[in-house]
Amino acid sequence: MTFSGALTLSDLNDFITPSQACIKPVEVEVAADEPGAAATQINIDSVGNYYEVPAKDAQRPARKLKTAKISLNDCLACSGCITSAESVLITMQSHEEVLSFLSNNPPPGSPEHRIPVLSISPQSLASLSASISSTSAQPVSMRAILRRVQAFCRQALGFSHAFDTTFARHLALLEQYREFKEWKEETSTRDKNKFPMLASACPGWICYAEKTHAEMLPFISKTKSPQQIMGLLVKEWMGKLWNQTPAEIYHVTVMPCYDKKLEASRLDFYNDVYKTRHVDCVITTGELDLLMQEKGWDLSVKVSGEDAPDLANTIDGIPFPELVFHAGTSSGSYLHSIISFITTYQENQGNTVRLNSKIIRSSDYEEFTLEDTVTGGVIFKGAKCYGFRNLQNVVRKVGKESGVHGLPGGAVRARARKTPAEGQGRSSQDKTHDFIEVMACPSGCVNGGGQIRPSSTRKVLEEVQLDPEGYPRQSSNITGGDDDNNTSLVQSSANWGDKNWIKRVETSYWTSKNEGIDPTVRMTLLRVLHDICLPLESQPYSEIDIDNTFWMRKLDSKAESRRSEFFRTSYRKVESEVVGLAVKW
Repeated sequence: MTFSGALTLSDLNDFITPSQACIKPVEVEVAADEPGAAATQINIDSVGNYYEVPAKDAQRPARKLKTAKISLNDCLACSGCITSAESVLITMQSHEEVLSFLSNNPPPGSPEHRIPVLSISPQSLASLSASISSTSAQPVSMRAILRRVQAFCRQALGFSHAFDTTFARHLALLEQYREFKEWKEETSTRDKNKFPMLASACPGWICYAEKTHAEMLPFISKTKSPQQIMGLLVKEWMGKLWNQTPAEIYHVTVMPCYDKKLEASRLDFYNDVYKTRHVDCVITTGELDLLMQEKGWDLSVKVSGEDAPDLANTIDGIPFPELVFHAGTSSGSYLHSIISFITTYQENQGNTVRLNSKIIRSSDYEEFTLEDTVTGGVIFKGAKCYGFRNLQNVVRKVGKESGVHGLPGGAVRARARKTPAEGQGRSSQDKTHDFIEVMACPSGCVNGGGQIRPSSTRKVLEEVQLDPEGYPRQSSNITGGDDDNNTSLVQSSANWGDKNWIKRVETSYWTSKNEGIDPTVRMTLLRVLHDICLPLESQPYSEIDIDNTFWMRKLDSKAESRRSEFFRTSYRKVESEVVGLAVKW
C-alpha cells in the first residue's frame, strides 16, 4: 500500500518536521519513599517481549507488558508531523479493514448484521475518471464513474448503498454562509472588517492550526466538513428512515486525502450513546483502486444505464441528490459560494456588482474582490490559499491585520486607515479580508495525497483549454495511449504533485458539471433540515412554506441547538509536553 506523499522530505517547501516525542511511554510506578526513583524496571527477553520486574520485592512475579500502539487520536495530540507518520497510524483505517468487516458481517436479517454504506468524494471520482480517460478513446464522465463504483460496491463487495458526497457538501456550504453572516454581525459590534473567517474542509490545515497557531482557532469556521456531515446523514437521518440505529450501520468513505482518516477518528465525531463513529472507516482513492484490482474489477468497462441522470438513490422514497455542482474550485468552493450568496443578495437589493480576481504568487494564492459598480466600493474581499508555504503567508497577514498576539506580525497592530465617507465603501487596498479558503495541499483536494498517481507510461495534457467560465474544457484530443501522436501530450512522471496530471484530474472534475440546483436538491435538503431540527414540532414537513430562504431562517432555540450540534463542531489547542532542550538525539 502506498501512503500519503503530500508532505515528504523531498518536498521541503511543504514539510513540517516530525516531533521527537511521538511516543506513548510505559507508565511506571514511583516509590513513595524515594522521590524520582522507579519502583519497577523493564526487562526484554530473547524474543523481544517486555516484562515489568519489581525493583525490590523479589516475591512479586514479573508482569508481561502489552505492546504500545499509537492510535489516530494520539497523532492528533502529538506536537510534531501532520502526515509524515501515517504509515504507522492507519492500521484500522485501510481497505483491508473494510474487507475484514464485509467478510465477517452476518447476513441480512441477523440481529448482528450492520448495513454497509459507502460514500465517495467528487475529487476521488475525478481521479478515477482521469486514470480511465487517459487510456480510453473517449473521456469518461464522473457520472459514469459513479455508476461503475456503485456497481462494484454492490456486486463485488456487498455494500447496500453507495452515494457521492456532493449533497453533503451542499449542506456544508449553506451552513457555512449562515455562520459567515453570524460572524460578520458579531465582528461589526467590535471592529468591523478586522477579523477574517478562515474556512476549510481540510483536516491537515486544522491540525496545523491546533498544533502550531492555536491563536487562529477563533478565526476558523466551525461548520463540519462534507465527510462528517455525510456521516451524520447516513447514521442519523438515513438510519431513522431505515429504522436502524447508528450502531447498526457501517459507513465507509472514499477520500482524496489520508488526513481524512485522522478527521474521522476525532472524538468530536463519536456517538457516545451508541458507541460508534459517524464514519467507521476512511479509504483513499488509491486504496479503492487497489480494491478493484484485487477483485478483478475493470473500471473501464461500462455498466448498464451509467449515463442515465435519473438513477439517483432514494431513501424511503425521498430522492437523494447526486453530483450537485458548485461553481468555484474543485476543493469545495467555500469562497465562491460566499461570493455567490452575497452577489445574489446585492442584486435582489437592486445593486450591480463586479467580481475581480488577482493572483498573488501563483494560482494557489488568489484574491477576489466584489465591488459596487456604481460607487466602486469593495463589498467583499476574500482569498483562496493552498499549500503550507502560502498558509504561512496567510498566518502572517492575519496576524498583522488583526493584531492577535502569538501570530507572526500580530504584535504590531495594522496601520491606521482612513475611513471613507458614508456609503462610499472601502477600496481594495484599505479593506482587509472577510473570508479565506485554505487547504494544506498545493492545488487543493484534487492533488490530495491519497489520489491515484499517473503511471510512468501515461501521457497527459501539457495545457488544458478553458471554457468561457474559466473552467477546464474537455478536449476531443484527449486519447492517451502509446499510439497518440498529439504534440500537446507529454510524458508524465509518477511523482506526487505532477502539474500536468493535476490539470487532467481538474478537467475530469468539471466535465460533469450541471447548471443550477435541481429542484429535488432543495426539497431534500429542506426535508433533512426538518427531520433534524424540527422532529418534535407539531408542524408536518408537507405544510412548511418552502422557498429559497428557508435554510437561512432563524428557528427557535431548541431547533437551533439541534442544527448547531449536527452541522458544527469545535477545535481545541493541542498542548505540547515536549521541552525542546530535553530532546536527545
